[in-house]
Amino acid sequence: MGYVQTVLETVKKRNPNEPEFLQAVEEVLSTLAPVIKKRPQYEKAHILERIVEPERVIMFRVPWMDDKGQFQVNRGFRVEFNSAIGPYKGGLRFRDNVTLGMLKFLGFEQTFKNSLTTLPMGGGKGGSDFDPKGKSDAEVMRFCQSFMTELYRHIGPDTDVPAGDQGVGGREIGFLFGQYKRITNTFTGVLTGKGLAWGGSLIRPEATGYGCVYFAEKMLEKRGENFEGKVCAVSGSGNVAQYLTQKLIQLGAKPVTLSDSNGFIYVKDGIDADLLAYIMELKNVQRGRIKEVAKKYKSVKYFEGKRPWGVAVNCAFPCATQNELNGEEAAELVKNGCTLVGEGANMPSTPEAIEIFLKNKLMYSPGKASNAGGVATSGLEMSQNSQRYSWTAEEVDAKLKGIMISIHDACWEAAAEFGHKGNYVMGANIAGFNKVATAMLEQGLV
Repeated sequence: MGYVQTVLETVKKRNPNEPEFLQAVEEVLSTLAPVIKKRPQYEKAHILERIVEPERVIMFRVPWMDDKGQFQVNRGFRVEFNSAIGPYKGGLRFRDNVTLGMLKFLGFEQTFKNSLTTLPMGGGKGGSDFDPKGKSDAEVMRFCQSFMTELYRHIGPDTDVPAGDQGVGGREIGFLFGQYKRITNTFTGVLTGKGLAWGGSLIRPEATGYGCVYFAEKMLEKRGENFEGKVCAVSGSGNVAQYLTQKLIQLGAKPVTLSDSNGFIYVKDGIDADLLAYIMELKNVQRGRIKEVAKKYKSVKYFEGKRPWGVAVNCAFPCATQNELNGEEAAELVKNGCTLVGEGANMPSTPEAIEIFLKNKLMYSPGKASNAGGVATSGLEMSQNSQRYSWTAEEVDAKLKGIMISIHDACWEAAAEFGHKGNYVMGANIAGFNKVATAMLEQGLV
């Protein structure tokens, strides 16, 4: 651990005010000692020192005008973290809590997640401290156009291909793509998550949620189990949570919770397809809050200011945001009989929670592995754009499931190779790191 610890100390010294980034780096590097010992060429080439530094960080101001004619200014970012195995690829996040440190954490994680997908994509992330909530369509459009007027010079189909993330859905991608096309006079696959009429891929909205369930299904198979009758807690109520819940229902599971930043709903008999359809209408069209579900349905209970991890369940799927599941909540899940945790969000479990999951031998998959379905399908969208061709929903879904099975197997095999059979954290970090590190080694000192 000497080399790893030295690099960690340097990262902490250089990035003292970026807690999410430091947490992500420590989580990955702390699992790599066996790899470094077996492959000393990584230390000789200073791979760790290079892999923790983004290749490029772009920061810019985004001036825009609101509906009252008032000038507004936000910050825009793009962190182009690593391009060793392909163009930078990763989402744009529009939320008022976005900081450079948060995007560095996401870009770092994205590098290894993209490596696991088997597709040729590097890692990047970007966004702004602009929050679309409460803004009119016209305000969102003006902001997106201003944002892209700066960002366009740094991206391209063979350089950096952004996608959506929190706060950036189909509406925002449309405005961003339109401005890019207008400025560059080109129609290329420079953004993913596009509308189906102009280069988007079928199954892309469903991909992260579906993929997380496909990964969890493989974990259950390793223990001779399946989802039939499994009671599941799901956090969040956005795109990932919605389609993850949909796939759970299709596989015979019983999802009983969904949440937002204000609280969570609990449905004792399980969320069925009709209730989920209403929730999707509420969140995607009306842009309402999850508590409104309890006002309409008597069978739904709402818990203000709480998270769903105290409910007795077999499986838990944190799909909201980073660090949403702490050590105390992890202990409660274990106490209540939970045996599987599949991360749909990026780093939603704190280090204390992860330690408890591993200590109690839960089937636990880190987000870089189990939520890679979204970016995998973005990669498939890029392939379709390059071919000027569209695959059917069945074709894309089959490819997505195949990729998630490959990710699961790569994690399982890497963990077993280094003496940690069944530890998906070790497996995901080692498998993702090895591919990127080998590419960096072969490309010289860059």
